Amino acid sequence: MTAPSLALLEHKPIDPLERERLVRRAKLLAWGGNAWHLVEFAIAVGAGIAAGSIALVAFGADSLIEALAGFIIIWRFAARRTHSETAERRAQQLIAASYLVLAAYIVIASARSLIGGHHPDASWIGIGLAAFTAPTMPVLARAKRRVGRELGSSATVSEAEQNQICAYLSIALLVGLLANALAGWWWADPAAAVVIAAVAGREGWESWKGDSCDCC
Repeated sequence: MTAPSLALLEHKPIDPLERERLVRRAKLLAWGGNAWHLVEFAIAVGAGIAAGSIALVAFGADSLIEALAGFIIIWRFAARRTHSETAERRAQQLIAASYLVLAAYIVIASARSLIGGHHPDASWIGIGLAAFTAPTMPVLARAKRRVGRELGSSATVSEAEQNQICAYLSIALLVGLLANALAGWWWADPAAAVVIAAVAGREGWESWKGDSCDCC
């Protein structure tokens, strides 16, 4: 899907009371998502360090950046910025930048792991985390995307796409961790992470330009 312009998505006029309800919902989804992402960050980084898994640490970094995106949405819908196109543009650009930072980090970390031939230990905690996150993130992404479209907020839609990318990264992480744990294929998780980094980088670039590729 190609999302609309950098400022505001085209949408029908919204009743002020309905807009207020949607803004509250957008902020509630952002706060709820942030709470989970911070828990996810702590579990992934802790398990990643314990197992020596760069994919798990990268997944934790993704969670932290997603939390940042959620806080950006909360900032964007603060009272005096609710109707501000400048705030909308700035919010989308900040989220786009977080995509690009995430992609760069994963590529560098994965390349170092592949070149160095680092063999991580099996992490069943990481496997459980990825198995839980993969089906739940698309649900959160759909809810945020729906609210973003109703509000005409490209920033909210872009943040929803970041949650969708988290689901893809969860699947790649799950495959990589299982391949390492069951078959000893140590290279599987950093290799899969590189593919996900490419998706994240594309999404960041499209969001920065003012479009948003719908990766789901």
